[in-house]
Amino acid sequence: MLHVDIPTDADIVHLARERGDVAVSIYLPTTPLTQDAEADRIALKNMASAAMAQLEGRGVDRRRVAALAEQLDDLQDDDEFWRFQAHGLALFATPDKLRTFRLANRLQPVLMVADRFHLKPLLRAVTFAHNAFVLALAENAVRVIEVSGDLPAAPVRVPDLPKDAASVAGKATLASRSPSGRIQGSEGRKVRLRQYARRVDAALRDLLAGQHVPLILATTDNLDALFRSVCSYPYLVEERIAGNPETTADHELAAAARPLLDRLHARELAGWHERFERYGRERRTTTDIADAARAATFGAVESLLVDMDQVVHGTVDDATGAVTFADGAGADSYGVVDEIARRALLTGGGVWAVRHADIPGGRGLAALLRYAV
Repeated sequence: MLHVDIPTDADIVHLARERGDVAVSIYLPTTPLTQDAEADRIALKNMASAAMAQLEGRGVDRRRVAALAEQLDDLQDDDEFWRFQAHGLALFATPDKLRTFRLANRLQPVLMVADRFHLKPLLRAVTFAHNAFVLALAENAVRVIEVSGDLPAAPVRVPDLPKDAASVAGKATLASRSPSGRIQGSEGRKVRLRQYARRVDAALRDLLAGQHVPLILATTDNLDALFRSVCSYPYLVEERIAGNPETTADHELAAAARPLLDRLHARELAGWHERFERYGRERRTTTDIADAARAATFGAVESLLVDMDQVVHGTVDDATGAVTFADGAGADSYGVVDEIARRALLTGGGVWAVRHADIPGGRGLAALLRYAV
């Protein structure tokens, strides 16, 4: 099982609010294989050294730099932390505190030193799921596996998960006869299976609490409908893996799940593009960075797509939203599109970090506006 800390909406807003003399954002690819984690620790050490060099070149108070360096050194030396990783690590540090998120998606190495955090790669991690849980639900057996991008399917231990439907009913088999006056026949069988589905849902709650990870159901027609009628998890995928999962190996379920995730992502993105076309007829869209910066500053951005890879250097005026572009990274600049995303988040807007080809107009961003501007 991947060890992930998917940030909540509240986490991202909290990071977006951070402003100070020093804010270091580090993203690096990691491995969930403990025996290979030493290379990741070395990569973090090198990026931390580069951050210290930038800060010293900017004339930041040496005591503040030392406090930041101490936090990064402590993390590098934490053997227990490095034992449990996923595919990517996002790190946000100031001289006063440090936050980390272990992410399911593989990240490109990024180091940003500014007075605010660089959030676009983190937003990519929550825009679309890169892993999922598959619930293989049959009358005579139930199990959960985790599916991720480039690792084998991994079984997940779920405490209190029932063995089968008969054990929930307290019987050797659901086919056994019931005493007179008790539920029996096809209707009784349906009641017992619904009880089973409800018990499975209850067992999954601790595993899924606070998660946004898709849950994919692998089951038969009758159990599909019954489980959906009692499922309390809001991210149960509409499409299922059909057939009897008792006769399907974990790696086969994982192979069947990945196209479902791709189609889920495609539908979500298509829905955003449909809204962009509709809002465009009302003059409530923009793909211009300067216009989007002003709109975000005044709380007019309802939803925003940003290019996950492109960095446009410069600054955005705190009061007016006016953009001043820069030729490259420097002590007095940061990522302009990242700053627009930050302001949209702080005014309740949604932000999706996507690939360049997914943005209407082929620009660095596209915005849906709450009103025409």
